[in-house]
Amino acid sequence: MQHSVGAPLPPPHQPGPAPDAGGAGWAQGTGHHPGPHQAHHPGPHPASPPGSHPASPPGSHPTHPAPPPPVPPAPLHPTPAPPPMDPSGVTGHIQLPPGGPVPLPHPPAGDAAMADASQAAVAVLLIGPAGAGKTTVARHWADRRRVPTAHISLDDVREWVRSGFANPQSGWNENSEAQYRLARRTCGFAARNFLANGISCILDDAVFPDRPVVGLGGWKRHVGPGLLPVVVLPGLEIVLERNAARSGNRRLSDEEVARIHGRMAGWYGSGLPIIDNSTYDVETTARMLDEVVARSIASPPSW
Repeated sequence: MQHSVGAPLPPPHQPGPAPDAGGAGWAQGTGHHPGPHQAHHPGPHPASPPGSHPASPPGSHPTHPAPPPPVPPAPLHPTPAPPPMDPSGVTGHIQLPPGGPVPLPHPPAGDAAMADASQAAVAVLLIGPAGAGKTTVARHWADRRRVPTAHISLDDVREWVRSGFANPQSGWNENSEAQYRLARRTCGFAARNFLANGISCILDDAVFPDRPVVGLGGWKRHVGPGLLPVVVLPGLEIVLERNAARSGNRRLSDEEVARIHGRMAGWYGSGLPIIDNSTYDVETTARMLDEVVARSIASPPSW
């Protein structure tokens, strides 16, 4: 008789020579079933299967055979081999950032320029002094777009440093300068990564016109020529009022705010688009930003 699946069953016990002594299982190549009534080899002391205790005459000292070494059981759930490394540079469906910088977006044409610009994959740099509202506007602009858009705040990334954070309010030094530069490189990498996966992004930073190598020059190196810079610059009174409503290390002294605002005035005449949002709310400023981005895509500014 056989199983419906697998190897045949061993035949029932038949008379004949027994398996070799010590062969507690099936005999190699015979197919005999190990039953309790197997024939014994002739001799005064038949061998016993391992683990048995044959009777011994009184006063004798039986010799027990050494048990075989234990065999570790096979694991119920063997650990699978790790998958091979993917040499293509793609992890799942996420495309890693390209080696080159972000190029300029394709300019829209015709009357549908605004509609095309609102759905284009772009990288925008929103520049402004502390208290200009650039972070609030950037977040709102990213929220309301009809295509996936990320907001990357330089201050948020800079404050990732916890122990050893170099706060410029305590004095500008080489450590605070190094952390600003590191944050800009990190933001630039994130922008390229988002753009490589079809997600627009808007970055905000207080870039000074009198430091082109560190400011706009650094952003162009980190992101690419496709970055579209836009300046948000309200009046000094508005900036002072908004800064007073801030808290923590984001709030600056009035003297520092006035000094930064004066340096930001150098953007006038630079050729970059400037939005004076002194009398605009966040929604209106975001709509104006839409118009500026559309014009920048159609005719990129020289910077």
